[in-house]
Amino acid sequence: MKRVLNVGGNDRSITMPAHFEGWEKVWLDIDPAVKPDLVCDARELATLPAAQFDAVYCSHNLEHYHRHEVPKVLRGFLHVLKPEGFIHVRVPDLGELMRVVVDKGMDIDDVLYQSPAGPITVRDTIYGYGLEIERSGNDFFAHKTGFTRKSLAAMLAQCGFAQIYVGQGSFEVIAFAFRAPPDSETRALLRLP
Repeated sequence: MKRVLNVGGNDRSITMPAHFEGWEKVWLDIDPAVKPDLVCDARELATLPAAQFDAVYCSHNLEHYHRHEVPKVLRGFLHVLKPEGFIHVRVPDLGELMRVVVDKGMDIDDVLYQSPAGPITVRDTIYGYGLEIERSGNDFFAHKTGFTRKSLAAMLAQCGFAQIYVGQGSFEVIAFAFRAPPDSETRALLRLP
């Protein structure tokens, strides 16, 4: 059975993408109170045994690290991936945000969209969901790094990923990055060209 490491996936009720259906899911989080399968800061992934996962899924977690720490996290992803493995990363798209803010003449406190957590303002997308930070008292939830399609692709390439696919939608940059070029079955599974 294939294994996926869900980095920062501290809420098991959040659905993972359909392409991970039937995979063994291993949850990693820094907070032992949420009872993850692995308690570890993503900056320390290189301390785990190597090549144990077929994929790493990182949804809205990478932006919580300072820019100089992101390469360490990405190299940790490479460390835990099997040779044919890949990562699936989702981060806020600051390029799209800037375009919408300028096109609509928005202000930093204007509501960008409604989410299950409530209204999300322009400020929330740049700095992290303010009410979540305020309620938890945990500054880790603040966004410390911003990404565009170009910046995320460049960072993945610099960290040693062999093949990278980057797209966008719904204020997200979505990337699939591979240790080695993917076979046709994997490309079909992920609906890649």
